[in-house]
Amino acid sequence: MASPAESGRRLCIALVAGEASGDILGAGLMRALKARHPQVHFIGVGGPRMEAEGMVSYFPQERLAVMGLVEVLGRLPELLQRRKRLLKDLLQARPDVFIGIDAPDFNLDLELKLRQGGIRTVHYVSPSVWAWRQKRVFKIREACDLMLTLFPFEARFYDEHQVPVRFVGHPLADAIPLEADRAAARRMLDLPDREFIVALMPGSRGAEIAKLGELFLDAAERLRFMRPGAHFVLPCATPQRRQQIEAMLARRDLPLTLLDGRSHEALAACNAVLIASGTATLEALLFKRPMVVAYRVAPLTYRILRRMVKSPYVSLPNLLAERLLVPELIQEAATADALAESLSPLLEHGDVQTEGFDSIHRTLRCDASAQAADAVLTLAGVA
Repeated sequence: MASPAESGRRLCIALVAGEASGDILGAGLMRALKARHPQVHFIGVGGPRMEAEGMVSYFPQERLAVMGLVEVLGRLPELLQRRKRLLKDLLQARPDVFIGIDAPDFNLDLELKLRQGGIRTVHYVSPSVWAWRQKRVFKIREACDLMLTLFPFEARFYDEHQVPVRFVGHPLADAIPLEADRAAARRMLDLPDREFIVALMPGSRGAEIAKLGELFLDAAERLRFMRPGAHFVLPCATPQRRQQIEAMLARRDLPLTLLDGRSHEALAACNAVLIASGTATLEALLFKRPMVVAYRVAPLTYRILRRMVKSPYVSLPNLLAERLLVPELIQEAATADALAESLSPLLEHGDVQTEGFDSIHRTLRCDASAQAADAVLTLAGVA
């Protein structure tokens, strides 16, 4: 790597992150870039963490943070207008490299036009092209000089499709210790000194709680019958989600501790997890907690996804292990009895899972922000 003095020029790096998770990734990448090349400044769109690292944001990040089909349609004119203006501003600014962080529906079109305009482009965090809508890879090949992936199986997919790629690892794997202190986490959360504590994680969105909340509580009641000493902990993402869960608990008598956030402490404290399929399964994996994965969607959505999705698994732990490491109970298979029966043996015999999790954690623990920064500076011609 050339020193800043040897590189001899001030770099301009543009980044666009569309939501909070991208803001975290972007801030880490910006810190790593500054450590390697102090003569760098940043433009684009970011949240408070990226702004704290020196981002000059063209407009507030929350204007891009839209979820749900109806919500996107309602905001589509604004989003298209913002992208058009952002493209004009970036073509005028001529950054050395543009980095689109996740948000593929917004960023890939932007990357394509910037690359056509002679600006080098990076996409950080692969969309799920390996699982569904695989033809998007051809657009990605046209749009990106480099794809940075969080997972090794993604990098292999891009290699097979002649897309320049670098696997950089996952920042969460760097942040979460290889061995979590269960006893300390229980003390922090003031949890009872029980032999078995089970974390219930039915999701962070209202629709997920509506689909899975009652099911997870039913499964907890079944598990309590099988394991009378078990205690349960459920982290609530927001006050609204807590109210939603409290309404479901009103008719039950479960030894359950509700938490306001603090999902990482809950994972560190528990013996096993009943969890909705999604990114939280990666956190459970990194904390080495045996898990059962469940999910339900609308029947029509499920039928459509079954036709579209090419992957044999739905959960990240199984995708990363490339085998059925954790039970996946989806749609009609996700019953309270089945969940409890799958979870109960893991309270004492989850070693096969946790050994697999440890191997995956070490694979993902690559100092991701530093790896990504090195790749960006190489593309910029200063490495």
